[in-house]
Amino acid sequence: MRNKLQKFTDFANGLLPHETEYLLSVQQFQDKKKLDILEQIDFNCKNIHLFKPFDEEVDKRKYSNLKTWIEEHLAEIDVDAQYDWIARTNQSIMTDSITPEEEKNLLKTIKDYPLSTAFYFIKFYELVKDYRQFLLIRMRYAEHRQADNFLKDNKERYDYCSAVSEKMHEATLDIVHQYSQHDVEPPHDWESWLTNCFYDEKLDGLNRYLALVRLTFLYNNYRKFEKLLVNYDAIDALFRKGIYYSKRLLVNYYGNRLLLHTRFNEFDKAEYYGYLSTRVKNNDYLHYINNLCSILLRGRKNEAALKLMRQAHPEMKRTQSFHNKIGFMGFYTKALNVNGLCRNGESYVESFLRVYKNEVFEHRWHLFFTAYLESLLGQKKYVKLLQIVKRFKLLDRERQYRKNAAYLPTVLLYNALAEFKDEKITFKDLNKVFQQEKTAFADRKDRQQQFLDVAKTIGEHLTDGERSRLNI
Repeated sequence: MRNKLQKFTDFANGLLPHETEYLLSVQQFQDKKKLDILEQIDFNCKNIHLFKPFDEEVDKRKYSNLKTWIEEHLAEIDVDAQYDWIARTNQSIMTDSITPEEEKNLLKTIKDYPLSTAFYFIKFYELVKDYRQFLLIRMRYAEHRQADNFLKDNKERYDYCSAVSEKMHEATLDIVHQYSQHDVEPPHDWESWLTNCFYDEKLDGLNRYLALVRLTFLYNNYRKFEKLLVNYDAIDALFRKGIYYSKRLLVNYYGNRLLLHTRFNEFDKAEYYGYLSTRVKNNDYLHYINNLCSILLRGRKNEAALKLMRQAHPEMKRTQSFHNKIGFMGFYTKALNVNGLCRNGESYVESFLRVYKNEVFEHRWHLFFTAYLESLLGQKKYVKLLQIVKRFKLLDRERQYRKNAAYLPTVLLYNALAEFKDEKITFKDLNKVFQQEKTAFADRKDRQQQFLDVAKTIGEHLTDGERSRLNI
């Protein structure tokens, strides 16, 4: 039977811990029951594997009123909602269709504009510039004076923020190029400049957030995860105060925290943030699903991983991103494999490969073929594995892939295992290949666990004595 409060429950389940923490900090309820409900929502948000059902005996109007209150208070601080308002208002001005009520709201915002916490300051400043023109041609001198004073008072800040925005593009070009090429040093030391931008309270929120995103790329490339954690703790503190808040940014933050805690092998924390990142369906939803599945698989939570991917399968069909689509295929196949459904995994990837071969090699081919080869290993199809490696020249491709920060020698090691099982090489040859790769990963703390997972897969196909000699 459907819960009488199902609609409210669904709404509450879509809220995020930073949202509920902020709401608790600003509430001034005289009605204790409303406060109790809000605290219960907060509990459910933060305890992702626990759920306290809401009391159906409470007057349903309290739930309805609380829902409205939550929506209104979050909308007030939502920077994406503010951007939408700026865009709509600017269109109304440029098309001479702005209403008196819209003007009243705009003038009030100009008067009370929160410079210290503004996210889209540049966009708002440019909106006021257009409004000033609108006013002057209509000889509305009092309102024009208000808009003009705002522009004059904040011109220095606007020029500074605009200059930083331009330089941010230059930094992005260098950093993205370095991130994609891996062994290319950027022509400038962007770390100190970006760090200063991130902590500069004179800058608009958008520039500060863009600086954090670029530092994330930079520190991941240099594997300076401790520094990155300090920055994420700083943005966490702002989010808790409702500063620079939007649901989109929070979900992105949770997704990045998953990756960050993975680097420290803190998989419980990574899983926690992973589930939070998938509470909202947006353009990056499948990306967050893939990352969460990866964490669940590494934590041996195989049934949960397969359930997650089956639930998200419709989203895979709808997405236009082949990067996310092929990533999904890889992790879904891995989830099938570890749940004893290797034959299904093999059939699944082969059907996909027939249709999207070019796209696979353009996007995440290594993950895709790792899953494919594991489905063959799970069925002890060693000869077929060798044929696949040879047909698609996977060893050559993997040699070129070694520069990638996420590199694991899975194709090389699985191929060596299959050659040994097919008696094409000796155990001594297999051991040599394995020990060379093991040594290469000895100092890679962020990848060692995944290397050990590959080693464990190899060990499942060896005798106890052979495993002992490989020291698996």
